[in-house]
Amino acid sequence: MHPLENPKLLSLPGAVAARQVLRRAGKRLVLTNGVFDLLHTGHLYSLQQARLRGDALFVALNADTSVRALKGPTRPIQNEQERAYALAALSCIDGVVIFREPRLTGEIRALRPDVYVKAGDYTLEKLDAGERAALEEAGARIEFLPFLPGFSTTALIARIKAAGEV
Repeated sequence: MHPLENPKLLSLPGAVAARQVLRRAGKRLVLTNGVFDLLHTGHLYSLQQARLRGDALFVALNADTSVRALKGPTRPIQNEQERAYALAALSCIDGVVIFREPRLTGEIRALRPDVYVKAGDYTLEKLDAGERAALEEAGARIEFLPFLPGFSTTALIARIKAAGEV
């Protein structure tokens, strides 16, 4: 496969350097994370809303191995490079970091976002305790966006399968 050129795909040290530039300029960093296997309306809404909460939006993207652990052996549908490329194509996203650990704690501690955003199917109680502690240490405001029912990758895959059987 041809390597996809993706200037928005950052290593963690590269993301930290970009974060320092933002901080020196007085700009607010928003961080969100997820699998983003097949981009759908719910993802796009959440990402656009997240970007409105600051001056730059970084997305921490689950690596393929963590997606398999979370979603099962048939996922992801698209590999991490393809998912990162699709996210980077969106104008509301300023940087993408692939994270390889089960939790985002290290990335949160390194990036120290001003705002952390999750979709409305999450609550403060559902956040991982280590991630929540890292966000609190960083002084990040935690926001949950309204949940848009009917939009999920699992449901989209089911619809695609059903359409293929017609």
